[in-house]
Amino acid sequence: MFESGAALTVRQARRLLVSAFAAAGLENAGLDARIMLETVLATRGLDPDARLAPEQGMLLSRYAQRRLAGEPTWRIIGEREFWGLTFQLSPATLEPRPDSETIVEAALRQIGARRSEALSILDLGTGTGCLLIALLSELPRARGLGIDVSDEACLTAAGNAARNGAADRARFQQGDWSKGLAGAFDVIVSNPPYIPSAEIDTLAPEVKNHDPRLALDGGEDGLAPYRHFARTLPALLKPEGFVVFEIGAGQKDDVVALMCAGGLEFKGSRNDLGGHERALIFAPA
Repeated sequence: MFESGAALTVRQARRLLVSAFAAAGLENAGLDARIMLETVLATRGLDPDARLAPEQGMLLSRYAQRRLAGEPTWRIIGEREFWGLTFQLSPATLEPRPDSETIVEAALRQIGARRSEALSILDLGTGTGCLLIALLSELPRARGLGIDVSDEACLTAAGNAARNGAADRARFQQGDWSKGLAGAFDVIVSNPPYIPSAEIDTLAPEVKNHDPRLALDGGEDGLAPYRHFARTLPALLKPEGFVVFEIGAGQKDDVVALMCAGGLEFKGSRNDLGGHERALIFAPA
């Protein structure tokens, strides 16, 4: 597409990208084009009259071909921003998405005046480590442990901790949720898989074909992780501690019932950018 990229301006390249993406029926064609150009040019401020060097044109062409084949833009780029920080992706991790920042917001609000304390944080299903690392960026004396069933995800998260200046306060290990953990934590966060198994194949191709299934599949009804949490997390919380979970659409009542039956008290919810209840907060009853 851009083999003669040296002759193209940024404006011309963007028009070609948007036209090709729109013709393929891709949503957010303009946004995808801008992200790719910013990545290739290594700048957030695009000069529309700047010309692409040949190697930039070739890289942009490869990006465009992958996007037209259905690969998500952020997977192509290999990283995504979350909470103002940059997180590298891997095939074993979900993309950090803006709606999940609701978990960080809810946790910080619940912490309140305790931000300067030496808090202990547990992140279950850590993936890229985005929740834990975002919290550590706001809590200068806190330390955290991230658990993931995937060794590759743990390695990715450890790299992201180093990249974002939290390597000395974040630790990651492979594990099956909270099994085998001991001790007590001030804060437990999780964005667990909550899609019912039968619904995964109905998701957008960018999700079902590129996000790891282990990070999507919440069991027959999407609630399997929460059942485990209800049985095990009360024993891992300090008396003044709390839990923040992400949930899927329509799951609030079921998750609240499970957690309260397990001995926790519902403390409220926070809405995401679309106005949907996204984060639920629990504390020892």
